[in-house]
Order: sequence, then structure tokens, then C-alpha cells
Amino acid sequence: MSDSILYTRDGALARLTFNRPASLNAMGFEMGQRWRDLAHEVTSDDTVGAIVLDAVGPAFCAGGDVIEMSTSGSKGSDVTAMAHVIHDGIRTFVESSTPIVAAVQGAVAGGGLGLMLTADYIVASPRAKFVSRYANIGLSPDLGVSTLLPAAIGQTRALRLLLQDETIDADTALDWGLVTEVADDPGTRAAEIAAFWLGNATAAFGTAKRLIRTGAGRSFAENLDDEAASIGARFDTPESAVRVAAFAAASTRSRPAAPATPAAPATPKENA
Repeated sequence: MSDSILYTRDGALARLTFNRPASLNAMGFEMGQRWRDLAHEVTSDDTVGAIVLDAVGPAFCAGGDVIEMSTSGSKGSDVTAMAHVIHDGIRTFVESSTPIVAAVQGAVAGGGLGLMLTADYIVASPRAKFVSRYANIGLSPDLGVSTLLPAAIGQTRALRLLLQDETIDADTALDWGLVTEVADDPGTRAAEIAAFWLGNATAAFGTAKRLIRTGAGRSFAENLDDEAASIGARFDTPESAVRVAAFAAASTRSRPAAPATPAAPATPKENA
């Protein structure tokens, strides 16, 4: 089994760890296949309630492994085929009902931005850096960057990153909406977030994630239909029945008592 991406389980928590530190966790052909296969395996496992995505070494992900591409005799058709494989994994994770939190401890470059944005919640180290670098080597965006990046930070800022040789720090990434929060220990914080999901209405979080992630590619009417069907399906689950009943009971107890209706004045008796 490949160790380019480590897969470990702790109960309902699945952890995927990029494990090519010597290559700054750049994704080559074999790692791309591993990514795709894990995406299908993890998201189809009903016992997985949350996913942590992290990395070993000084960088989170340097994107595609350009050195491997240039030294292996690869042609454009090979690069396209590899991109399709990795894209399959990205689409599978993004469209799934399993919430994903990423712990980003270092540099993120090129396609690494797309892989990072596969996560629904991103915790970055204060030392994290973010850069495109596609144009520097004469290539165009892949790994979901042209879609996921503007969805996160807006088209203008996405174009700024892609059309300039600019590196932004963690605070700027937070201000732009590229990451969700900044923490001194992103690994520990990501584990806390996953634990919160697992300790609460996990399936409901997953449904909310799926609705938001898939909504941009559909019509408003289709999204409304999906929302209606999803909330009805959730309402009929045993988990929801318990939680809704508890919420209703608590709300009833805390609701102010209705004011007493004043007694009607007595009707004066007529004199005999």
C-alpha cells in the first residue's frame, strides 16, 4: 500500500496525511491515484463522520510534482490524464456529505490551493504562505483552482493571485476568506473541530456541507428542491427526532408564561 498519503482511523474520524515531505508534498502520478482511491473509499464508508486533512513536513502541498513530470518523459496527454484522476478525488470529496477540516502548517502553492480548498474548514498556522506560481512555469490552473479559489476569495482576488507572482501570509488569507481561522497549532485545532462535529449532529453538518458545496452548479429551483427534500429526510431520522424533541421541550420551559386574562367585571344586579 502506498505511503504517499497516510490513512488512519480513530473511531469515526478519518485522517488523510500528505506524506512526501522531501518533495514538499507535491502530488505526482502515484500520489494522485492514491488520492482518488482514498476519496472513494472514505466518502462511501458510513462509519466515517469527519475527515482531517493534514501533511508531514514544512509544507502542506506544493501542487503537482513538476519535477516528476519533467524528468519522466511525460507528455501533455499524461498530465491531462493525471489531472483527471486527481479531479475525480477532489469532486468526490467536495460533493460528499462528510465534513472535512484541513490543518495547514506551511506553504501552499499551485494545485495545493485546490487540494486545500477541498476542505470545508481550513485552519492555518501563522507561518503558512499561499502562492499560485502557475504562470511562473508557463502552466494554467488545475486541481479545482479556477473554480474553488474564486468561490472562496472572489474573482478579483483570485485573478490577482493567478496573474501576479504574489505570496500572501496567513493573516491576509484569513482576511480574504481563503482560510477559516489561524491557530498556533493547526493540527490540534483541526482535531477539536472534527471532535465537535462528531459529538453533535454529524449527519446534519454533512448535509449542510453538501448543499452549499453543490449549490453553485445548479439552478436556484434545484437547490430549493434539494433543501426541501433534505430537511424532510433529516427530520425523519432518530437523531433528529431526539434533538427536535429536546429543543421543543427546552423552548417551552423557557418561554414566558402568558399573562393571566383579567376577570370580567361583575354585572350589577338589578334592584328588585
